[in-house]
Amino acid sequence: MGKLVRASTDADMDAVQRIYAHEVFFGLSTFEEHPPCAQELSKRRQDVLALGMPHLVAEMDGDVLGFAYANRHRPRPAYNRTVENSIYVAENMRGTGIGKMLLSALIDECARGPWQQMVAVIGDSGNAGSIGLHTSLGFQRVGILQSVGFKLGRWVDTVIMQRSLT
Repeated sequence: MGKLVRASTDADMDAVQRIYAHEVFFGLSTFEEHPPCAQELSKRRQDVLALGMPHLVAEMDGDVLGFAYANRHRPRPAYNRTVENSIYVAENMRGTGIGKMLLSALIDECARGPWQQMVAVIGDSGNAGSIGLHTSLGFQRVGILQSVGFKLGRWVDTVIMQRSLT
């Protein structure tokens, strides 16, 4: 069976939690310091879906390999047509094309909605994998917030990237 991107379900949240917890503990793409439990991630998923936004997983042979979703960029009404993407791939699946499959599907889903722009807020200006992935799918680097997060014993930048959905 091949790799498949599909809408996530509550049954996926244990696998999503394992993928995300690894990044919380060892990575810089999220600035959370304590991994949320599967129930909290399920609640967050429901909040995304309640906004009409996609929450996707990539799977192969029934195993969840990564997840991606769109959410509001900011809560004020002026930003209602701008979404922010989040994407996480299991550590052992990075560099296999899973991220590109997920982000491509997320862009396609959002482009069918009312949104005009997608923003990526990428933790760590040295995150060549995520920056390269976003660049390959039409995102432009629009800024760097220098030393805005402190995690894993060091100050971390965030890279802001953006692409049109229309």
